[in-house]
Amino acid sequence: MTSTPLLYERLADDLGQLIAQRVFAAGERLPSIRQLALQKRLSISTVMHAMQLLEDRGLVDARPQAGFYVRARGRALAPVAALRSVEKPAYVGINNILMQVLKEHELHGAAALGSALPPAEMLPNERVRRTLAAVTRRNPGLLANARYFDINEPSLVRQILRRASAWGTLDADEIVVTASCTEAISLCLRAVTKPGDTVAVESATYFVLLQLLESLGLKALEIPMDNRTGPSLDALELSLREGLCQACLFVANVNNPTGSIMPDENKKRLAGLVARYDIALIEDDIYGDLCFSAERPRPVKAFDTSGNVLSCSSYSKTISPALRVGYVAAGKYTEKVKFLKTVSSGATSHLPQAVVADFLAGSAYDKQLRAMRRQLFQRIAQMSDAIAADFPEGCFVSEPRGGFVLWVQLPAAVDALQLHADAIRQGIAFMPGPLFSASGRLRDHIRINCANPWSQTIADGVSRLGRLIADAAAHGARRTA
Repeated sequence: MTSTPLLYERLADDLGQLIAQRVFAAGERLPSIRQLALQKRLSISTVMHAMQLLEDRGLVDARPQAGFYVRARGRALAPVAALRSVEKPAYVGINNILMQVLKEHELHGAAALGSALPPAEMLPNERVRRTLAAVTRRNPGLLANARYFDINEPSLVRQILRRASAWGTLDADEIVVTASCTEAISLCLRAVTKPGDTVAVESATYFVLLQLLESLGLKALEIPMDNRTGPSLDALELSLREGLCQACLFVANVNNPTGSIMPDENKKRLAGLVARYDIALIEDDIYGDLCFSAERPRPVKAFDTSGNVLSCSSYSKTISPALRVGYVAAGKYTEKVKFLKTVSSGATSHLPQAVVADFLAGSAYDKQLRAMRRQLFQRIAQMSDAIAADFPEGCFVSEPRGGFVLWVQLPAAVDALQLHADAIRQGIAFMPGPLFSASGRLRDHIRINCANPWSQTIADGVSRLGRLIADAAAHGARRTA
């Protein structure tokens, strides 16, 4: 069970939501500490802690003798109107260009703004090392363990169920431990589709999900999305009514790349839609633990009453990518997923499962999450400020509610793939927008990783990238004049 948010965290979340909704505009003074204490019936110290947390998150600035003011942010992406129509399904073909982009990042040593991975210094490496030593000392038999049918380590399943109890209940029998969230999603796709089927995905969505569709010979149906609340459920319902897709693959909590979180009422409606049309929803919930609110957002699985939702996650982003431990709560598809896991890779090693279980059992994981959320929020705020200062007019940036990436819309005249080619020659890496679309659209968007600690190298890279965008925009404007 996750720890209950403290009073000051709840107040900070409430005020942060009001700021996000523009109830308090940039530059506006928040109510005084004393006013808030009286209104909320809280102590002065609790309100002070909340204000300090908002300051840490980059949402407010303290002015001596004047109070706390909403911090001016960069040019934010406007909400996208939810469309009621969708494109035709199409086979995915992004792998070749994605591999070329990733190879260029490695060849040029320019990954600072590219790959979305938490830096090593942010992960609990020393604590994991000690836990590994303690687990093997207590149970040396795990070192020689090589099971085939016995997929799950019982202690890990208990911890997964314990943490899920904060938002609902899972059945122990529906848990399948995997080698990663990617393996979990791949197994789910294989369990609920056959080659040639169509899977509904968000537009934009994480490129690895598109790679999985491509590798399995599946078509993608791009569902338009609002960059704050997620996919258009009206468009999805129209697609389901017309029989255009056989499964859905969504990231309801902290979409990569937009950072959006689907509201609970939308999650409930989504769970109802897949139940009514009896199709599977594969939910990638890997970033749910890295939201910026004190309380973890509920997954769509929390609203599933039919068994049609397969919820996937892992601990690669929060504990250790090297342990390779993920899982899926597979609902009514559990036996098929278990079979595919058994015949494709056998059981995930029980040693790393036991290490993750031990880490989750105490308070270390919640402390780790609080520290990561605080650091990531600060780094996103710092990158947003740099983009606002260094990128030209016509650029707009997302306001993510978790994770560690920013989604940037460029001036219409700028092509993200050409910009990437120009930038990589100067040692600047980012992910071009077309990689997040099954059809190669979003050519006027880029994704920027914000997880690395701020440095002069990153600051210089953002500044140079801003100049490249300005030059490309000016050149495009002259070409169309």
